[in-house]
Amino acid sequence: MDWVAAHGKNVTTIYITHGHGDHFFGLGAVLDRFPNARAVATRDVVKVMRRQASPEFVTNFWKARYPGQIPERLIIAEELEGNSIELEGRDLIPVPLGHTDTDNTTCLDVPSIGLVVAGDAAYNDVHLYLAESNAQTRREWIAALDTIEALKPRAVIAGHKKAEKDDSPRIIEETRQYIRDFERLAEAATTSRELYDRMLALYPNRANPGSLWGSARAVKA
Repeated sequence: MDWVAAHGKNVTTIYITHGHGDHFFGLGAVLDRFPNARAVATRDVVKVMRRQASPEFVTNFWKARYPGQIPERLIIAEELEGNSIELEGRDLIPVPLGHTDTDNTTCLDVPSIGLVVAGDAAYNDVHLYLAESNAQTRREWIAALDTIEALKPRAVIAGHKKAEKDDSPRIIEETRQYIRDFERLAEAATTSRELYDRMLALYPNRANPGSLWGSARAVKA
């Protein structure tokens, strides 16, 4: 928020790509700073947001993992009206992707500058969150990456990335390959620990191995 203000910019719209809490629990702080802004999401994303923000889910999932860090005031985005967001005469276009790391995800296409804001459909040198996946939804995730690739972006912004990494479209294929490797090793592994260890051997330097551990536990449970 300080960066935006320091560059003389103003926030008018906050687009939520998907319903995971780590992508919208901070809305209250942003809207306090930019009170004339609107938070918007597609109808299906809003449904997932409501589930994530339910008291039971917040207590059992988010507060259990991040005690003392979850805001008490959680804001749900408005349903986006129409098929695009206008910014300075240019269209920003939400693109439905189906299941990626959760249900009913989207990306935001900015064709005027060859940009795709991928949300969590693409990861940039960070372990993927596959804890909500199964064999079918992993195939859907790969299809979602095909959809992003078909937009022919020159830059792809991942929802999770190492700060020093650039935003090359190569992360589309890197994410796709990670899913294929996970699928292959999940079929062969007999335990969560075996799947975790074998994936970590393939990807020893990606950030957030805790996400990989959660994925391995969920898939091999």
